[in-house]
Amino acid sequence: MTTFDDREKGFETKYALDQEQEFKAVARRNKLLGLWAAEKMGLSSDSADQYAGAVVKADFEQPGEEDVFRKIAQDLEGSGIVVSEGEIRRKMDELASIAREQIRNGE
Repeated sequence: MTTFDDREKGFETKYALDQEQEFKAVARRNKLLGLWAAEKMGLSSDSADQYAGAVVKADFEQPGEEDVFRKIAQDLEGSGIVVSEGEIRRKMDELASIAREQIRNGE
């Protein structure tokens, strides 16, 4: 192998690792978001964990994060909780940062 081949393989490996970590961070963010919404809705601990799992699964319905946003917004509204779109999106951004940090730290 040449130095170029070694370097290319290194970049491919790093890219694959970065993609895996981002996937884990998004799933972690969705779980944290589900737990946040469950707390707002007053769900019990067991119900909150189940709800957070449902939020994680909701992300697989469509590409992007709109399916997760829609689920959270509809469920909060259905529970009579008034939360603005901006508040949900800010929480999503905040929890994304926290989730990425947790994944980087091996949590």
